[in-house]
Amino acid sequence: MTLARRRTTHVAKNLGIHKEALRRWIRPAETEAGERDDRLTTAEWEELKQIRRKNTELRRANEIPKATSAFFAAELCATRRDVDREVVEDHFRRAVVAA
Repeated sequence: MTLARRRTTHVAKNLGIHKEALRRWIRPAETEAGERDDRLTTAEWEELKQIRRKNTELRRANEIPKATSAFFAAELCATRRDVDREVVEDHFRRAVVAA
C-alpha cells in the first residue's frame, strides 16, 4: 500500500466515510489543480461538449444540401429520360411518315 493511499484511507476513516468516496472527491480536485493529466478538466469537458454539439449541428446542416441535390439530380434524370423518349418517338414518327 502506498503512502498516499494510506493517507487517503486514514483521512477517510477520520471523516467517517468510505475511502472510495474520498478518492472520488480527490481525483477531480487533483485534475482541476493540474496535478493529474489522465483526466479532462471541467473546462476541457465543456469544450468537448461544445465541439460535439457543433459537430452534430454541422452534420445536420450538411444533410440538407445532400438531400436536395439528390432530389434535383433524380428530377433532372427523369426529365432527361422524358426528353430522350420524346426525341426517339418523334424520330420514329418521322421515319414512319417518310416510309
